[in-house]
Amino acid sequence: MDVFQKCLAIAKDPWHTRWICPLLLLADAGLTALVVWKVPYTEIDWTAYVEQVTQYLAGERDYTKIQGGTGPLVYPAAHVYIYQMLFRFTDQGTNIPFAQIIFGVLYLMTLAVVMACYRNAKIPPYVFPMLILSKRMHSIFTLRLFNDCFAVFFFFLAIYCYQKRWWIAGSVIYSIGLGVKMSLLLALPSVGIVLLQAIGASDAIGHASLIVLIQVLLSLPFTLHNPQGYLSRAFEFTRQFFFKWTVNWRFVGEETFLSKQFALTLLAVHVSLLFLFATTRWLKPSRQSLPEVIGSIFNPPSKAKQAQISARVTPRFILTTILSANAIGMLCARSLHYQFYSWIVWATPALLWRAGYHPILQYALWGAQEYAWNVFPSTDFSSMVVVQVLAATVAGVWYGTRTEAIDSVAEKHQHVE
Repeated sequence: MDVFQKCLAIAKDPWHTRWICPLLLLADAGLTALVVWKVPYTEIDWTAYVEQVTQYLAGERDYTKIQGGTGPLVYPAAHVYIYQMLFRFTDQGTNIPFAQIIFGVLYLMTLAVVMACYRNAKIPPYVFPMLILSKRMHSIFTLRLFNDCFAVFFFFLAIYCYQKRWWIAGSVIYSIGLGVKMSLLLALPSVGIVLLQAIGASDAIGHASLIVLIQVLLSLPFTLHNPQGYLSRAFEFTRQFFFKWTVNWRFVGEETFLSKQFALTLLAVHVSLLFLFATTRWLKPSRQSLPEVIGSIFNPPSKAKQAQISARVTPRFILTTILSANAIGMLCARSLHYQFYSWIVWATPALLWRAGYHPILQYALWGAQEYAWNVFPSTDFSSMVVVQVLAATVAGVWYGTRTEAIDSVAEKHQHVE
């Protein structure tokens, strides 16, 4: 019984993540190598990426004219630059086994950053195994070679920098990730709220300008030729979705899925949830209402008061706020494809823990989510599970963070190093 109690104590004590994380990383490194070695590669978008890069290297700079086997180029400029480097490293895209090794290393690097974010937030060790057990996640990185892998890496690296209070580095890295895939826009409201409270209105506006400036610089080779074409392709908000590929809303039926009313309903729910979280959860470090926070933009608080607000923007608050905004976006997304699981799988364990669910329920919900995302093609039941787990995560984290301000005062800056 003493041994059992000691194991329970270790599982609940964040201090022990300093030796548990390296062991989990080592185990997953072996598992990832085994996947690359034994499981056949599946062609989905890699060839299309290579074809698009080939056209770019041939001198094409009009985004509307760059095409691949699966369709036009619909990602921002940083995607092109990253796959241009991969094109050169992999013998013009032909050495796929080496590309898989690169993505395997990227997977482990991203996992290490995620674990560091969790450790900064003092999440207990029993949560960490969920980070390495996803079959679908290994597939997305090492067998599919999606650009989401790079975007997710930059996303969590930006969170890590914000947690360490490296504000400029965080915003630069966030913008680079946004330059790979516009999915990072889902977290933008929470990033803005974090920065507003952590560094004040004037500096937060400066960071917003920095994020925009990086996008301008990244896109310059293309916007000099056809700016409207670049923006309409790289940041296309009117894209039509195919019912056959949806993972999340299949159970509503094709007619409803394709309807404009359904799209507007999801948008309304998305905006409403962001407003709810912003007004009742995300502004707690400021201890002000939304009108008061807006007023502080034009009438900034004193340096002493701003320092007090900033001290309450803890690593745990930053992780919870940004990941919850991302989860809200995924819950309300018109259509999720399988690669979008990379945006969910490493956020869910932290959010389920912040929801305050019993550990058994946390693992049950994680297992249900993993099951649903491994059903191919998706079914009415699997898509219902996807939405229900996301809904349980969002609702749970809203309830579980009701004492966030109290936690912030207690934590101060006691990071786990």
